[in-house]
Amino acid sequence: MAIDTRGLRAAFGSFPTGVTVVTTLAEDGRMLGFTANSFTSVSLNPPLLLVCPGKNLSSAAVFRHCARFGVSVLAEGQEDVSNVFAGFKGDRFAEVAWTADAAGIPLVDGAAARFSCIARQVIDAGDHIILVGEVDAFHHTGERGLGFAGGRYFSQGLERAAAEATQAGRLSYAGAIVESSGAVLLSEKAGIHAVPRIRIEPQASTRTAVSDWFEQEGLPIRLGKTYSVFDGKGGEHFIYFLAESETLDPGHIGRFVRIEDLAVLTYASDADRAMLERFALESGTRRFGLYVGDSNTGYVHTSINGA
Repeated sequence: MAIDTRGLRAAFGSFPTGVTVVTTLAEDGRMLGFTANSFTSVSLNPPLLLVCPGKNLSSAAVFRHCARFGVSVLAEGQEDVSNVFAGFKGDRFAEVAWTADAAGIPLVDGAAARFSCIARQVIDAGDHIILVGEVDAFHHTGERGLGFAGGRYFSQGLERAAAEATQAGRLSYAGAIVESSGAVLLSEKAGIHAVPRIRIEPQASTRTAVSDWFEQEGLPIRLGKTYSVFDGKGGEHFIYFLAESETLDPGHIGRFVRIEDLAVLTYASDADRAMLERFALESGTRRFGLYVGDSNTGYVHTSINGA
């Protein structure tokens, strides 16, 4: 019986993993790297790990025959780094802050953990190879790793903070900046605009509740990375995600507004205005940061070029 490969991919994707960037040097000195969630520890004595480069990678032959390689376990907030090494066609290392290890292998700055490895074994495994490395140096920051499951990133720390806020009885809200064809979905009442949001009930899964609400309102979305987490003036807890839609039909929620027109609207709160002004600016480079703070002050964590 033939296996449904699409269904099998979805089934494999139900297992939550971390996200890594695997790097090496070609014989001519070129730096090469790719994003992988097929990574695991193997042994403490000797210290071994493995990664699984796909044979369809343009750099597959280099990784098959490399003498050394590095693994950077990405931290929460480094979704952009993952995306660069997963799909960017230019000089990936010009887009990301990195530091060379003692052997010259580039490792991603800000990663939760970084491993320098001697290549010990290569095993053919279907459409991938299994590359086993012996760790001869590593660095661990203690930061939480970036999560990935079901084709989406997730942030364990921020999801936990949102869950703890609802479980503690705090009034919590969650919403999403939904983008489609250069426009953003906004709710509107009497000319006042806001990023669509809902109240999160205690014990509820924040991401699931937001996705389900949009679908119930007639607009299925693909929920992406966490974009803003902050406390309101009255002690409320807010969390907003980035999201995409394949349609410009807003359902029952509001209307789509072109990104270049966001600056001229009237908003329900200063927090909505500040969040959308930042989104409009960052949408030009697609390098989206993560705001953490309160409705007045905070910081934006970005993971590109060391910002």
